[in-house]
Amino acid sequence: MPEAPNYTVPALIMGLVNLLWIFMALWAAFGLPAVFAVGYGLNLLITWIARRG
Repeated sequence: MPEAPNYTVPALIMGLVNLLWIFMALWAAFGLPAVFAVGYGLNLLITWIARRG
């Protein structure tokens, strides 16, 4: 059986695209402080997950 293709880079690019449109939608609906708050919350969550692993 052939080796499966590595989709890491496309997955990361699509994650960035999704993050950007979600931030734009938040900005349009609630303003820039909401984007800062969500970004900070995501940073805290990623840091917490990294410390656990």
